[in-house]
Amino acid sequence: MEGNLEAAIESLLNVEKQMRLAGDVAGTRKAVIDIIQLCYQARAWKTLNDQIVLLSKRRGQLKQAVTAMVQQAMQYIDDTPDLETRVELIKTLNSVSAGKIYVEIERARLIKKLAKIREEQGQIAEAADLMQEVAVETFGAMAKTEKIAFILEQVRLCLDRQDYVRAQILSRKISARVFDVDPSKEKKKPKEGDAVVEEAPADIPSLLELKRIYYELMIRYHSHNNDYLEICRSYKAIYEIPSVKEDPSQWIPVLRKICWYLVLSPHDPMQSSLLNSTLEDKNLSEIPHFRLLLKQLVTMEVIQWTSLWDTYKAEFENENNMLGGSLGEKAAEDLRQRIIEHNILVVAKYYSRITIKRLAELLCLSLQDTEKHLSEMVVSKALVAKIDRPMGIVCFQVAKDSNDVLNSWSMNLEKLLDLVEKSCHQIHKETMVHKAALKV
Repeated sequence: MEGNLEAAIESLLNVEKQMRLAGDVAGTRKAVIDIIQLCYQARAWKTLNDQIVLLSKRRGQLKQAVTAMVQQAMQYIDDTPDLETRVELIKTLNSVSAGKIYVEIERARLIKKLAKIREEQGQIAEAADLMQEVAVETFGAMAKTEKIAFILEQVRLCLDRQDYVRAQILSRKISARVFDVDPSKEKKKPKEGDAVVEEAPADIPSLLELKRIYYELMIRYHSHNNDYLEICRSYKAIYEIPSVKEDPSQWIPVLRKICWYLVLSPHDPMQSSLLNSTLEDKNLSEIPHFRLLLKQLVTMEVIQWTSLWDTYKAEFENENNMLGGSLGEKAAEDLRQRIIEHNILVVAKYYSRITIKRLAELLCLSLQDTEKHLSEMVVSKALVAKIDRPMGIVCFQVAKDSNDVLNSWSMNLEKLLDLVEKSCHQIHKETMVHKAALKV
C-alpha cells in the first residue's frame, strides 16, 4: 500500500513540476490538491506533513497552489486520529504559512485552533502568547466580525492569565462605535480594485453577540480595578442590546447591576448624568426597591446607613444568584463609603459652618472617622472645606480672593440701584394716577 502511495505521489509530483514550470495555475493547484488528498485517503499523516513542507519549498512555487494546499489540508484537521497528530498537522501548516501574506487569514485560524488546544490542556500562558503573535487588525481580507472575535479571544486569554495591562492594550484595538453600525446598511458592492473581503466562518458570532462578549470582558477588566462607573457603563451597553431589552429575564438582572454600580460609583458629573437617565427609565418601575434606592441618592437629604443596609442587605446578597454574579468583596464597604460621601455633600449644601461634633452625629460616625472621610473628599476635590481643629468647626465656604469680593459688591450695588430705580418709577406712576383721579 505504501509503495503504491509513493509511486502515485511521485507521478503527481512530476505532473506538478511540469504545470509549475509551464506557469499553469489551475493545473498546478489541481496536482497539489490531488497529492494532499491521496495522503489523506491513505491516512498517512506523516507523509501528508512531509508533502506539505516539500510542495511549499519547491522552486518558484505558485502562491495560488500554496493557498489551495493550506486550505485543503485545514479541512483534515478535525479528522486526525489523535491530539498529537492534530497538533503536528497544525504546526506544519503554521510553519508553511508563516510570513506569507496570501495565507495570513488561514494562519490566524490555525493559531486560534492551536491556542484552543493549549488552553484545554491547561496551558493558558502559552495559549495567550500564541494568540498575541497575530495582529489581525492589519488583515484587509478578513471579515470584520472575525477580526473582532479574534481580538476578543486575545483579550479573554490575557484576562485568564491576569495580564491586565496587555488586556487593556488589546481591547483598545476595538472601538465601541463598531458595534453601533447597522450591518444591513454597511454591505456595499466592492468597487474595482478594492480588496475582496472573505465571508466570516459559520462559528463566528454576530455583531450584537460580539458586543455582549466585548462588554462582559470589559466588566471583568474593570472589576479588577474596582472601577464601578466603567462597569456600570458596560452593563448599560449590554442593557441596550435589543435581544436583552426584549427579554425580562435578561434585562432585570442587568438593570439591577446598573443600579448597584451607580450607587457604588464616586460622585461626579458622569455618575450624576447616568443616575438621572436611569431614573427616567420606565422599566425601573418593575424593580421599585431599586427606584427608591436611586431616588434617595438624588434627593438632598441625609440617609441613615443602618436603616438603608437593613432594607437592602437581602437584595445585596441575592446578587450572587443573579446574572453577572456578586458585586465583589469590597462592595459593601464601598457602599457605606458612598452613603457617607452623599451625606457630607448634603450637609455642605445646607450649612456654611458646622461643629465637627454635630457633623459626626448627622453621619452616625465617630469624630475621628468623620474627619478622615471629610479629608479624603477634600483631597479628591469632591468638596471644598476647612477644619478648625481647636474650635472644632468645619467651614464649607469657599475662600474668595479680592477680585471675587469686589465683583460680588459691584453686583449687589447694581441690583440695589436697579431696585431703587424701579421703586421710584412705581411711586411716580401711582402719584400721577392718584392726581388724575382727584381731578375727575
